[in-house]
Order: sequence, then C-alpha cells, then structure tokens
Amino acid sequence: MKRTLLAVVAIVLLIAGAGAQDKVIKIGTLFPLTGSVATAGQRCQAAVETIVDIINGIYPDLDLPIAKKAGLLNGYKIELIKADHQGKPDVAKSEAERLYEQEGVFAVIGSYNSSASKPASAVAERLQKIFMCGASSSAALTERGLQYFFRLAPTDRIENVEFAHWIEELNKVKAAGIKTAAVIYENTEFGKHAADEAKVVSAKMGVKIVADVPFTPGATNLNSEIQKLKAARPDALFAAVLGADYSLMIRTMKQSAWKPKMAINYCGGYQDPKIAEQMGKDGWGFMGSAGYTPEFGSRFMKAVAPVEKYYKAKVGVPFDTEKVAQVLRTTTFDSPLSMGGKVQFGPDGQNIKAASVISQLQNGSYVTVYPYEFKDGDPIFPMPNW
Repeated sequence: MKRTLLAVVAIVLLIAGAGAQDKVIKIGTLFPLTGSVATAGQRCQAAVETIVDIINGIYPDLDLPIAKKAGLLNGYKIELIKADHQGKPDVAKSEAERLYEQEGVFAVIGSYNSSASKPASAVAERLQKIFMCGASSSAALTERGLQYFFRLAPTDRIENVEFAHWIEELNKVKAAGIKTAAVIYENTEFGKHAADEAKVVSAKMGVKIVADVPFTPGATNLNSEIQKLKAARPDALFAAVLGADYSLMIRTMKQSAWKPKMAINYCGGYQDPKIAEQMGKDGWGFMGSAGYTPEFGSRFMKAVAPVEKYYKAKVGVPFDTEKVAQVLRTTTFDSPLSMGGKVQFGPDGQNIKAASVISQLQNGSYVTVYPYEFKDGDPIFPMPNW
C-alpha cells in the first residue's frame, strides 16, 4: 500500500509544478484487479484512490502538504482512470495504450506484476509519457535505458543483498548452519529474475543451491514442486511467489509435512495482510522483505498511520512531460510516507533511497527482525514444525 501511495504523491507534486490549463489532471492506474493476484491489485487500487481523495479534499488531521487544501494549483483535481491487466502482459500493453491514447492520461501508475509493468512501460516510452512504478521488483526493469520509467520500491537485487546479510548474521549469532538453499519461483519476469539474483547472492555467501523449482502462476497444485524441495532438504528457501500461489505453497508444504530451517520471501503473497489473515497460524514463522508494515509504521513512520485509516475504509491534459521527467531525474524529494524518508531517482529510473526491512510473521503480526536498529522482536529460528 505504502509504495503505491508514494507513486501517486510523486506524480501529483511534480504535476503541481508543471502547470495546467484544465481543472482536471487525469492519471491512469493499471493493476491486476482480477486473476490470481487480484487481492494485491485491488489493494494497490485502493491505495491510489485513498491518496487522491486526500489530494482532492481537505484533511487537517494529516501531516502532509497535500492534505491542507483541496486540489492542486488552486483547485485542480485528480481524476483516476482505472484499468485491469488481469496479470496478463498482453492485456497490460493494450490497456496502457488505451489509457494514454484514448483516455488521454498524463501518467500511468502500475502495475504490480513485473511482467505487466515491462510491456506497459514500453508503451509509455514509445509515446514519451510518464510511467510511475510503485512495486514491481524485477531489477531488469530499470536496466533498459528508459527515460520515462520511474520506480519507487527496492528491487529484488537490493532485497537479495539484504537477505544475504541476514543469513550471514543468523549463521554468526544463532549458529544457524545455513549451508544450502533452494528457490521456488513463478515462471515470469519477476520470478525468474528474483531466482537468478538468489543464485548470485548464494554463490557469494558460499551457500549451495540444491533445488531450482519454477512453476506456472495460477497453478491448481504445487505437489510435485514441493516434493522436489522436500527431497533436496535445503536449509533455507527463497520464494518468489505471489497472491493465491503463496497460500497454495504454504498449504502444500503443510500437507507434505515439510519446512526448511527458514523461508524468506520477495515482495508478494507474504506482504499481503489479507493472505496472512487467511493463512492464520500456518503462515507464522515465514520471513520476507517489507517496505512497510502497519507495525513498523506505528513506530517509525508516524505520518502513515492516519493515512492508513482512510485507506482501510476503501479496501487529455496538456502538461509538459519533458519538464516533469526532468524534475523526477534531478530532484530529491522529502517523503514522509516512505521508509527511506527521501525519494531520489537514479539515471536508470530506480529510487536509490528505497529501503526495506526483513520481517517475520509471528502470532499474526509482522515483527521486524533486521536491520537491528529497527527490530522490535527476535527471530524464531529455526521455523517450528507444523
């Protein structure tokens, strides 16, 4: 939720300085509102709608510049035009074309799935339009030399470095004995890139990859995949699994009576509180990266909590694109809603101030376990048996 809110804030603050002739600023949203990761897509959409409500209204209880008066530039309102890419790259491409060319949006925010963000942002680049990416984590997205693509969230490469530090710390402090690992990942842009990065960082740590297990997203069962993992007996599991597939993975692990010493997840099903609630105790003990959790926000990101209250209640514009893109490329922005506190895009469009922590689901709450300056609890290690 937080990363999607940041995407909206970044765009509207920049548009505010670009000037407009009409009283409406049209922004497109492109998320998976249906399909296997619809829960995540709907939460992203709700996040955008929340911040737009705040921009268009007056919310004196919020400590945000955009909440102090209605609209931007003395009354310009944001109008959202939403689209559903269903988790399908071809649909993402066609919907991006519709949003830019038919709906006349100034910018698009999307698209959760890296495999959808890739073709949709290629459309933006061809049309020389802004594409603001809140959460897609494939590092390859900012290695294409694009000029109009900007991403706020950490990449899977950044997350893997953090995972490596955490595994090394566990080996040192808890004598964890993590010497082998396995990877399970959806066979998509996101999954394949996350798995490749996991292999690279494992090699640097001297951790041997003993199983490499891809699967087709939206699978009806993962029995053979989990059996392969169980047979390999890895100490640690890297998982790049989204939405309903994440729930299926955990249920299948339980049915197979198997857990590694630790399982650590990239952005995906692990981060979704709705899925965590659905899984109940079965989801406890799993770890993953997190750019925001409600528990972390209440301690370190005070400006987010009142915004989240509003968020939970929901669950052709002739701007100068070149000027807005140039400001995005050359300015460092204060960001009270982000963990890094600042937003600064590098030459590749990646937010170099992006930050995340490693959390573990314990007793239904996301407990920050690393880095230590942010910890609010100790890790449960190894993971308890079912």
